[in-house]
Amino acid sequence: MVTGAGSGIGRAFAKELSRRGGRVVCADIDEHAAKRTAEDLLVRGGGALAVRCDVSDADQVAELADLAEQWFGGPPDLVVNNAGVGTGGRVVGDAPMAEWHATLGVNLWGVVHGCHVFAPRLRAAGRGGIINVASAASFAAAPRMGAYNVSKAGVLALSETLAAELSGTGVAVTVLCPTFVRTNILRSDTIDQAATRLAEQLMRWTGVGPDRIAAATLDAHDRGRLHVVPQWDAQLVWLLKRLAPAPYTRALGLLHRFAPEPATTPATTEEG
Repeated sequence: MVTGAGSGIGRAFAKELSRRGGRVVCADIDEHAAKRTAEDLLVRGGGALAVRCDVSDADQVAELADLAEQWFGGPPDLVVNNAGVGTGGRVVGDAPMAEWHATLGVNLWGVVHGCHVFAPRLRAAGRGGIINVASAASFAAAPRMGAYNVSKAGVLALSETLAAELSGTGVAVTVLCPTFVRTNILRSDTIDQAATRLAEQLMRWTGVGPDRIAAATLDAHDRGRLHVVPQWDAQLVWLLKRLAPAPYTRALGLLHRFAPEPATTPATTEEG
């Protein structure tokens, strides 16, 4: 069961799971996008079901779990909590509260809802796995990304907590923390233009395809790994943050002082 399966990393997870012989429930807030992914899997000979789901709504996630269980004939073998939105461009205090609510509603509460609903079912079955898609932003804490950073840090903490709680139950937990993945998350004028230009440049330099990320994450999950930090730049930040946290933060502050000022009011854009 994959949320945000209509595009990007979620679609890549759905395709890779199908390629490995799995049947996939493709959930997305964009029903047409979910259907396109499901139809693509069906054309390739796989089994797929498209479901519209707004993960920020706990009732819809509970309905999704019921539909998935009916279709599978039992709990899914794997739950991928991937749906998310991208935000950024203003410092804390300037970013509107609506941005905070929208970002946390999908990025954090969406994953909380998924874990809250599916973890008890997998625990009762004594098998399965959960992959939560966080971000290197969860530990990088870059300026002008407050809401996004907080949402992804919450996903990281939730995943580590859940891994401890499910230890010995037969249910494995993995949290994915990538940097730039070539998806549609930046293709919108709702993220601040200056932040978008910088992110697009960084993505050209360091970004990798979502198919590669999905395959590597599934391989790591099969090996029982909790943290998946797939790119060299994310691994470097992970190391620096732990070896020299104070100098790292001072360096971020220095870079922030020379960053371009936001040109437009930022908002959110959905990442499938």
